[in-house]
Amino acid sequence: MASPDDIFCKIKAGDRIFISTGCGEPQHLVKRLVEYVESNPKAFFDTEILHVWTLGVAPYCDDRLRSNFRHNSFFISHHTRQAINEGSADYTPIFLSEVASLFRLRQVAVDVALIQVSPPDDHGYCSLGISLDITRAAVESAAVVIAQVNEAMPRVHGNTFLHLDEIDHLIWYDEPLLEYIPQPVDDDIAGKMGGYLARIVEDGDTIQIGYGGILNQIVPALGDKKNLGVHTELLGDGLVKLLKSGAADNSRKERNRGKTVASFCMGSKESYDYINDNPAILFREMDYTNNPLVIAAHDHMIAINSALEIDLSGQASAESIGSTFYSGVGGQANFMRGAVLAPHGKNVLVLQSTSRDGERSRIVPALAEGAGVTLTRGDLHYVVTEYGIAHLHGRNIRERAMSLIAVAHPQFRSWLIEEAKERNLIYRDQAYLPGEKGEYPAHLETYRTTRHDLQVFLRPVKISDEPLIKDFYYSLSDKSIYRRFMSVRRHLPHEELQKHFVVIDYTREMVLLAIIEQGDREKVVGMAQYCLLEDSMAAEVSIVVRDDYQKMGIGFEMLSHMISTAKSEGLHTIVADILPDNTAVFRLIEKLDLHYERKWESGVIHLEISMKKKTEESGEKAPHRATEDS
Repeated sequence: MASPDDIFCKIKAGDRIFISTGCGEPQHLVKRLVEYVESNPKAFFDTEILHVWTLGVAPYCDDRLRSNFRHNSFFISHHTRQAINEGSADYTPIFLSEVASLFRLRQVAVDVALIQVSPPDDHGYCSLGISLDITRAAVESAAVVIAQVNEAMPRVHGNTFLHLDEIDHLIWYDEPLLEYIPQPVDDDIAGKMGGYLARIVEDGDTIQIGYGGILNQIVPALGDKKNLGVHTELLGDGLVKLLKSGAADNSRKERNRGKTVASFCMGSKESYDYINDNPAILFREMDYTNNPLVIAAHDHMIAINSALEIDLSGQASAESIGSTFYSGVGGQANFMRGAVLAPHGKNVLVLQSTSRDGERSRIVPALAEGAGVTLTRGDLHYVVTEYGIAHLHGRNIRERAMSLIAVAHPQFRSWLIEEAKERNLIYRDQAYLPGEKGEYPAHLETYRTTRHDLQVFLRPVKISDEPLIKDFYYSLSDKSIYRRFMSVRRHLPHEELQKHFVVIDYTREMVLLAIIEQGDREKVVGMAQYCLLEDSMAAEVSIVVRDDYQKMGIGFEMLSHMISTAKSEGLHTIVADILPDNTAVFRLIEKLDLHYERKWESGVIHLEISMKKKTEESGEKAPHRATEDS
């Protein structure tokens, strides 16, 4: 068996050397190659190192070896980022799904492939293990294949197997595989983002999870889902935990039913042990996993990825910060576009609202000069931050901007509002309340099921809700409008909408919306409102339900939640003025078992309603008199 030095001496000047990806990098081979060049500095010059993701150290980027090696990466990692941005290494922006064809068509000729494999089985087959991705294409295209045989490399099912006849040189060396433990984010932030993501992902969906600590950390939030499928590029620890929990069983996938399909694995040894000889795990090359047409063949496909920043029009960059290269094109765009081409498919961009140090908003008025646009304005469906969900698909620029501002970090919202006004992205008179007054009370969000088995999402109004409330208002009949406003008002202009219903002081008033979620669309079917009265512990309340949803229990759920909210604020009385024929309000109060007093004032009934139930005041159980509610 030849020694590494005997093998490396055959490398010629100008050769292209491919090195396996990520955690599958043959560390021993790379180390020995560099040592050989250090000992024989004139052995060869101007060799090009081809790589996707350099997770280990990259000694070939050392200035001392500049005349020997030139690194060319298809994706940028921490270890090569500085060299690439300084111009001492190269970056080739390309969809990873297309790299294999570059090799096979010899548009990028591979002369030498350094790979890592498992020990051969009785039939002479080794497995590429955790790093299939573009490695098989490199092996098939290379003139010389050099493999490090490592006992630690798992045998993974799928297209990972190479026969010994396909390998020119074997170097047996056992060592621990590289592990990828991404930098975690704050647990509270991750928990909030995971909760919002769980609202979007449904039972039976097939999911793809992209790179990064945030995504890896929030995946367990999907642990209560059922029958999820996995078709992804990267299999990380988060997805493995989901598979182990049983939440993802691939039982409803359209393609490769019963199989988790991925292209490579980056994670912990525990994950590597899980995929070892696991027939439920199937690895395929990136030109398959990342092919938008393959992705689109999955019904209910959801692509979940992250980005470095997104502007108020919906353009996102995941590959650079301004003109500074950070990561790469990768496979994100293929998955995000493939998912929306799938029947009932959608995509989600998840990002923390600020940089890790909190000094910079990731939601910006415009992408920094020189930034690569990874996702265009037409690509995105949802954006999730720790402050909520922004739905962009089918929304105009003004609606997008307001939705994104609503999920930005509060300390940057005033700035974003002013910048958006300057750029004519939103109304010039758009109002905004900074600080505590405008801090959205997410803790008041809740799902309720009415007595008609209708699931309703109750939540406070957001500054981005003006279009929803406008649609709701114009859906009401004259009778419903008259009962709510005591006048027939067929016109509710923008100025009044934002002043009275959208931009509110959460410390003194509340607008609660009852929402029916219809796929990726929200429809407001009810609105309840209260406003504190000056110098008292009382609030004035109003409520209205869309005509075609009346008598379904929505009014009861809204008023019940509104009263609970008012109680938590220390209020003891609510008041309301209603028309004499609005008997539904009385039925609601009776059903809630509340004590009230009423008196006539100028043709309307003035109600004063105690927060205490009748049973609390009398110590006895009150008779149940309710028959219907609005």
